[in-house]
Amino acid sequence: MRRVLDAHGLMVFLEEEAGFEKVENLLAAAAEKDEPLLMTTVNAGEVYYVVLRECGEEKAAQIEKIMRTLPIRIVDADWTLTREAARLKATCKMSYADCFAAALAKLNKAELVTGDPEFKGVQSVIKIDWL
Repeated sequence: MRRVLDAHGLMVFLEEEAGFEKVENLLAAAAEKDEPLLMTTVNAGEVYYVVLRECGEEKAAQIEKIMRTLPIRIVDADWTLTREAARLKATCKMSYADCFAAALAKLNKAELVTGDPEFKGVQSVIKIDWL
């Protein structure tokens, strides 16, 4: 099954928070099977700006470098993805950035890996693997 990683899931991994091992195992399996996890550019940017804001430019550059080594395929936000994210935003109470992760999961019939409770509003639309 394809999996989508949102910003929360990647931050859990990078900061070794609760759920870290699950994300680590998913990344290892993705590398082993040569089936990368998916993530939108919007959600990757979300990780980058959080690290930049909280830790500065040097740490953000380090995190960007780490992200490029992980078995994650960054998906650009084209019109199809953006339109689906906008549809979700219009009907669900969640951040616009989170709508991109949910839209990517929906369009790819993938499971979203997250621990962010905002996604409870889309559980009827996409499958969620909770951290």
